[in-house]
Amino acid sequence: MEAFVHQRNPSSILEKRFDYLVLVPAAAAVAYPFLLMAFHAIVGTQAVTPSPLAIVGATFILATAFVVPFLGIALACRPAANPGSRRLAYASVVSPTIYVFLGVVQALVRSPIPDEIVWCVMWVAIVIWSQSARDTVALPAPAVGRWRVVHGVTAVVLCLYVLFHLTNHLFGLIGGPDAHAAVMKIGRVVYRSGIGEPLLVTTMLFQIGTGLYLAWRWSAAAQDFQRTYQVASGAYLSLFILGHMNSVFIYARSFLGIRTDWNFAIGAPTGLIHDAWNIRLLPHYALGVFFVLSHLASGLRVVLIAHGVDRRGADRLWAAGVAMSIIVSTAIISGMCGVRIGALAS
Repeated sequence: MEAFVHQRNPSSILEKRFDYLVLVPAAAAVAYPFLLMAFHAIVGTQAVTPSPLAIVGATFILATAFVVPFLGIALACRPAANPGSRRLAYASVVSPTIYVFLGVVQALVRSPIPDEIVWCVMWVAIVIWSQSARDTVALPAPAVGRWRVVHGVTAVVLCLYVLFHLTNHLFGLIGGPDAHAAVMKIGRVVYRSGIGEPLLVTTMLFQIGTGLYLAWRWSAAAQDFQRTYQVASGAYLSLFILGHMNSVFIYARSFLGIRTDWNFAIGAPTGLIHDAWNIRLLPHYALGVFFVLSHLASGLRVVLIAHGVDRRGADRLWAAGVAMSIIVSTAIISGMCGVRIGALAS
């Protein structure tokens, strides 16, 4: 009997360690707002210039906040995770955009409860839900072929708007608010028209619905890295677009009655960096741009492989797309933080 108990103990210890490991994404997500608070505590307002050492510390803290969604992607790849634990990892990927969504909803309902308290309670609930799914049986690949095709076709149509929107923001890096407004004025003739705007909103909502459906179906089973990344980035984008539409149509236009221009996007007059609330917009925007472009690259990779392109070649093209996504995201967020190419050149 002692030998039998002796053999069982190592297994029990491993199970306990595994249980703690699956909580890492939730712990990282819970820490996310406090990392941003620590960043703001160091940087402070524009009236105070932090020391070089403080800037290094603030940069490290902000970089750590950016790690949270990528940690979730890494843990979602674990083949040993059960469906609930894997979905918990996927949920942590969307932390930056959900935190912005939460803040806007809190403002809309005029909640007296601090965002951080609601955030922690929400994640406790998510953990309890995820750990109630104890099924460790390997799940078959879901049959979502038709939905995936429809989702992809819709994405191709929306690419026209997405590419214009991102190009519009790049003009902020070049010429600032005036250049951004001039380009936006041209685009709004189409996407803010009586036909264009309802069509765009409907297409976006369809993309969100199909994207969340596909992410839910794919997130239960273990996938390779490429598929995991595609699911995670798609989940982020679905919540990003939904939250962005809520901010624009409900919060800005209906609740505040203000224009959704450059000043609204950057949280003027304080800006993204020096405001305790607005700092959450920085990773929200940067990851939004990065994930939308790299998600498109992931979709292109799948299409190329399906049409007989060598997997190595498709993977290299995907890697190039990810690299380009980083460059574009950095350029856009730099422009939103006040960097100008003309100023750098001079």
